[in-house]
Formats: sequence, C-alpha cells, structure tokens
Amino acid sequence: MKILVPVKIVLESEDIQIKGDRSLDFSKAKPKLSDYDCNALEIAAQIGDNGVYALSVGGEALKDSKVKKNILSRGVDELFLTCDSAYEDLDAYQTAQALAKLVEEAGEYDLIILGDGSADRMAQQVDVQLAYALNLPIVTAVSHIEVEGSKLKLTRILEDSIQNIEVETPAIISIVPDIAEPRIAGMKDILAAGKKPMHEVTTELEATQSAETVSNLAPEQVQRQQNIKDASDESIAEFAQALKQAANL
Repeated sequence: MKILVPVKIVLESEDIQIKGDRSLDFSKAKPKLSDYDCNALEIAAQIGDNGVYALSVGGEALKDSKVKKNILSRGVDELFLTCDSAYEDLDAYQTAQALAKLVEEAGEYDLIILGDGSADRMAQQVDVQLAYALNLPIVTAVSHIEVEGSKLKLTRILEDSIQNIEVETPAIISIVPDIAEPRIAGMKDILAAGKKPMHEVTTELEATQSAETVSNLAPEQVQRQQNIKDASDESIAEFAQALKQAANL
C-alpha cells in the first residue's frame, strides 16, 4: 500500500511570546513538524508497505534542512513540497488546493492519511477540503486501521458512539492522535534522511483567501484572588459558592 501523508510546519508554541497589547510575538519561535502529523506519519510507516510519501505546503520554514530531515527520518521515503513566502498563511481551502497538486506529482497511491488537525489553527478542514478536491471518500476520527487488499476496515470514534466502517481505496482518512505513538528518530535515521529524494513543486494559487483572520489576541489576564481557607464544612460551602460565581452559574 502506497500512502501519502500531508504534513504542516508550525511554530513552536512554547517560544511564542505575548506582548502588552495581547498580540503575539512569533519572532523567536522556531519551526517544527506539527505534533498531530507525527502520529499520521507513524501509522503510515507501520502499514505503508509500498512506500510513504510526505507532502507539505508552506513558507520559508520549509526550506530549513532540519525540518525536512525531521520529516524524512520518520519512516518517510520521499518528500514533495511547495514552499514560497506567499504561502505563509494559507487558509484550509488554499492548502487543500495546493496539496491536490502535490498528490498529482506523487503519482498513483492507495491511501492519504492526515492528522487530527494542525497544531496552530486546529480548523480540521483540510482533510475534507482535500477529499472534495480529489473527489475521494473520506473517513474522519479514525482510531484503528486494518488493511485487507484494496479494502480498509476502520474504527471511528465519535462523541457518543464507535463506528466500524469499510471503505475501498483510494481514500482519505484523518486519524485521532493516539492511534500510534510517534517514533523518536535515531542518528542513523537522521543521516539517512539527508539522502532521501525531495521534490520541490511550483504551484500557482488564487490570491484571494476564502477565510479572513479578524483578530488573534491572547486571552485577557484575570487577577487571581488567592483566597486560602482552612478545611471545614463551612469553608467547603464557601469554596463551592465561589466556583459558581466564577463560572457565572
């Protein structure tokens, strides 16, 4: 089974600073592979007996050799990427359109696996947008995969139920994070990654975004009251009442 895995490079959240006006300072944040995509790469490496191919669309961060080696050191055979400064802030629709072009470059495939969402926006829309662009069936929230020839037996976890689904390939699935524990690449894997094929593909996208970011501010800081009480029936009741007031119940 040949598997394609779209991945996204995001900024390390721990390095993002909050300014006095609640705006975000990304200047010191380093690029990294989205954690949810690590899970997708791992399950693909476990079942992709005919190769795993990573696809990525983004800005200048994709030109970082460490970033590319990190992707290729996780059981990936080849990397297809489109990197351009104009692609720094694509919405889900544009991302899916660009990924569809990379899918064409990767050739025939059996399955496309995506993570649960991106670690920065978590819109959870690229998977369905890509399925629409490629006219393929899609199953989301997959927690278990069994391959039987050209058929997939999938377990899907919903809020109030668990579904068992069969789907013919080619298809697209997005997986829950705990489907597979991402591997830790060793030095041998990292060195080998530098010798694996990388294909840079030029893609033209429409300049108009279908979604607009209206505001992106950190939550307002609330001063903590720091009320400390001794344990007693009366203080427990006061504590419960304080929680209700704080939650506006």
